[in-house]
Amino acid sequence: MPGVQRTVTLRFLAAPMDANERGVVGGGTVLEWIDKAGYACAVGWSGTYCVTAYVGHIEFRRPIPVGSLVEITSRIVHTGRTSIHIECTVASGDPREPALAVNTQCVLIFVAMHDGRPTPIPEWRPETEEDRLLQERAVFRMEGRKAIEADMARQRYTEATESWRQVLRFLAAPSDVNWGGKVHGGSVMRWIATDARLVAETWQRGPAVAVFGGGVRFYRPLLIGDLVEVEGRLIHTGSTSMQISVHVRSGDPTSGELRLTTHCAMVYVAVDESGRKVPARPWVPQLPEDVALDQHARTLIEIRRDLARPLEFDRRRVPPDLTSRDARPVRQRSPVRSARPPAQPVTHAPRTRNPREEDQRPAVPPDARSPHAQSLSLPPLDEI
Repeated sequence: MPGVQRTVTLRFLAAPMDANERGVVGGGTVLEWIDKAGYACAVGWSGTYCVTAYVGHIEFRRPIPVGSLVEITSRIVHTGRTSIHIECTVASGDPREPALAVNTQCVLIFVAMHDGRPTPIPEWRPETEEDRLLQERAVFRMEGRKAIEADMARQRYTEATESWRQVLRFLAAPSDVNWGGKVHGGSVMRWIATDARLVAETWQRGPAVAVFGGGVRFYRPLLIGDLVEVEGRLIHTGSTSMQISVHVRSGDPTSGELRLTTHCAMVYVAVDESGRKVPARPWVPQLPEDVALDQHARTLIEIRRDLARPLEFDRRRVPPDLTSRDARPVRQRSPVRSARPPAQPVTHAPRTRNPREEDQRPAVPPDARSPHAQSLSLPPLDEI
């Protein structure tokens, strides 16, 4: 029944086919899982088909080994007239042990649809103090996205660049289909992660791992059989990090005309063979467009730092595993048959914060736009 189910928890084992060549679950696969869990939560609340409009604040904290028990919990934190805002937490651990450690967290926004148009949904209202504080933070982040979108709208991505780029082109396969007959949003995010990793590792000439993803904004659906082009472009490097802007375009392969469908940014960190961070190969932009995008990336880093800074209510009430990437949360596994995780205390192994590390922490925008998006006239997410 619509307006009743507030949380959804998916539980399963990480299978060998989920692993990359390093023997852990790839970031793109984790994003696919997140989208499915978020969709289940959104549909359960709205009672109708939903589409992914936005995914942001994706924090990759630690890898998931094959064979781990994975628990993905999606919880509603805010609703608009037709939109559902969901916080998703991915935790995993040894299936023989009761404790699970948080691997990834993010925010998703879905829009309820009926006959191809957004449709009103039941209003979600906080039931507990924690619900109220999480909703307050969700609204706070909506305001931050306005500043980011404004800066994104001023950027241009043309051929006047010397930046490192990688392009993937392929046809959207039937195996990528979602419940509405179009390409699954999780598949698109997997493509994005694959191309961003390709950019990072070919530029670095060594391994790199995802640490953050931001602003996966879905402008229009992709269709099965479409020609898909995924283009990743390096726009900034830090001491160990590489910030990559990714555009996804698609269209009828018989016409060759491609339109922007998704745009986002990813941050990868250079590592050695043992997984320890190493200095990133520096990118020093020279051409005007490259210099402008580098400065744009620095601006977005500052904006994200403001968004990531714990609010007063975060420090007082909200469990640290929902607010700080410096926390090392470990929580108890949810009962197998429970649709809602039990209200059990969260324990943490605190880590001493290095002030210099805070200054060097990479960040990316929760939204990334290109000139191809200017004619779409999409409403801001907070108005959906």
